[in-house]
Amino acid sequence: MTSSAVPHARPARPRRRSLAAAVLALCAATALAGCASADTSTSKDAGTGAFKPVKQDGGATVTVWADSTRLPAVQEYQKTHPDAKLNIVTYDGGADGSSYLQTKVQLFDRTGKGWPDVVFGTPTDVTWATTPTKPGAVPFAAPLDQDLVPQATLGNFAKGSLAPCQAGGHTYCLRNDIAQVVLWYNKSLFDQWGYQVPTTWPEYQALGEKIAKEHPGYLSGSVGDTNSQESYLWSSRCPAFDLKDSGHLRVALQDEKCTRMSKLLDSLISAKAVSTQGFFSQGFAKTSGRKVAMAYGPSWYGQYLFNAAFKVPAGQIAAAPPLSWPGESTRATGNVGGGVWMVSAHSANLKASADLVTWLTTSDANQGKAPTYPAYAPAAKVWLANPDIKKYFAGDVGPAFQQAADEVWTGWGNTRFSDATAWSGVVLPALTAGKSLTATLPAWQSAIADEAKAHGYKVTTQ
Repeated sequence: MTSSAVPHARPARPRRRSLAAAVLALCAATALAGCASADTSTSKDAGTGAFKPVKQDGGATVTVWADSTRLPAVQEYQKTHPDAKLNIVTYDGGADGSSYLQTKVQLFDRTGKGWPDVVFGTPTDVTWATTPTKPGAVPFAAPLDQDLVPQATLGNFAKGSLAPCQAGGHTYCLRNDIAQVVLWYNKSLFDQWGYQVPTTWPEYQALGEKIAKEHPGYLSGSVGDTNSQESYLWSSRCPAFDLKDSGHLRVALQDEKCTRMSKLLDSLISAKAVSTQGFFSQGFAKTSGRKVAMAYGPSWYGQYLFNAAFKVPAGQIAAAPPLSWPGESTRATGNVGGGVWMVSAHSANLKASADLVTWLTTSDANQGKAPTYPAYAPAAKVWLANPDIKKYFAGDVGPAFQQAADEVWTGWGNTRFSDATAWSGVVLPALTAGKSLTATLPAWQSAIADEAKAHGYKVTTQ
């Protein structure tokens, strides 16, 4: 095994993919054994033509690009698979919207060499990795459903979790983890105050206003982080990023599913129940962290917000399933994070590369001790049973996590640009200045539309 670092790669920083990246860097992913096999002898039709692997060499070294959080897992794979020939390279993994990987792939396409075999990245990376970087070039990502990863394996990922990996009817990546949104609450405070856990959005609003009135200073959420829209507007099925096809984006923020959430949040902000200061903003943990009675947010909030950042003692924080809207028969929730593993279409050792990414994303040994919730459902059960995961919480978070994992709304599209930019640049300053979220929707819509057009999308707003 050889290991190196990519020169000038930017360090991982909190971003839409994972605001807890700085905390996660302290956690080593642990792995032990097991991987699936892959047969690269045949290929099926892939979109405009059949995938044609380059000449294969089963003894070729596999070059792996991973971020610092996933690095220990790749190293563990090497330890437990001593015959595997790996060249491990650390880079930022797409953190903070970095385009380092895309820029390097464009260079490799021009020179005709240098592509890594396996990379860890973000769902946004998949949008360019499945299309040629120049006319005549081969798209970077290999279609994993073409005899590289068994359909039975692909079918065991959480419902909808592979949607960011899919294009043209094929699957081009394996989801490492998901960050399904649930309702977090301080059970100790709820028991002390005699409150019932809300199950609907109107109940959440009413209780938030009640808490603010009866216990001034205590909060029921925040809209001040760069990913708050993924917890709230995504969970409301707001068509802010409604991809009609790969080149057509619908941005319709006057839709009732957007305004119902904006009006609910405006009411809670006015009541001082929901803060416009971000949970991860400077000073929040010290001044208000212990006064968060409820929070609608991702599955990693428990360990990396309440435990690590807010330092709420063990045995107080619990999780409830996603909230529902009256009159709707199905629930929907958002997702705030989750990385992906891709295999390069240029790899001369597709079998070994596919074995590696399959083990990293599906093995109980690795995912059972992963920092965040595995996208692979069987491994998620092992993760939830891990005593180190369970011991902090006031009760079993498993039922809420598992339900939410299958209820992430797939209508919030995976675009070629981050959904955090317009929210951070337009909405958050407006909210800080005292403007309502509802009044800010038109400006947010214009900012998203302008960014989409700059990335080549046809945009509709109705």
